[in-house]
Parts: sequence; C-alpha cells; structure tokens
Amino acid sequence: MSVDLATVKRVARLSRIAVTEEEAERMVGELNGILGFVEQLSEVDVTGVEPMTSVTPIIMRKRHDAVTDGDKADDVVANAPATDQNFFLVPKVVE
Repeated sequence: MSVDLATVKRVARLSRIAVTEEEAERMVGELNGILGFVEQLSEVDVTGVEPMTSVTPIIMRKRHDAVTDGDKADDVVANAPATDQNFFLVPKVVE
C-alpha cells in the first residue's frame, strides 16, 4: 500500500488538520514508511502463538457478580433538596 500527496491532503482535511504543502510532502514519506513497517509485520509466522493481553502471564482477579441494592439509598439522596422515600423530587416542568 502506498500513500500519495492527494491521500495525505484528503486525510488531513477529514481530520480537520491544517497541513501546509511542505508538511504534506514530508508526511507522504513518513506515512509510507509506517505502512511499510506494518506490511513487514504480516510476514511474521504466528502459527501456534496464542493471543495474549500482556507480555507476562497474569490471572485477572474477578469479583463475585452479585446484584445488591447497595444499601446506600439514604446516602445517595442525603444532599438532595427534596426527597420522598429515597426518591428525588423535582418540580414539574411540562404542563
């Protein structure tokens, strides 16, 4: 894959980035270098390699998934200007 000057200008316009003519010409080479590196990665043989999320083996700690009401209803509405049975009271705005 190769990037030309028109593609760089189009991407800059879509990204809402102001790019001068000199910067666009420089970016053509930089983006082609980056894309060349990415193409090199496709040449690596990864058959038999397990996907990983970290370079060190980590066992993710998980909490028990239990549904509770939190027992915090009084704390939640403590600073509300008006409440009724742990619900917020708001003035009517639509008639």
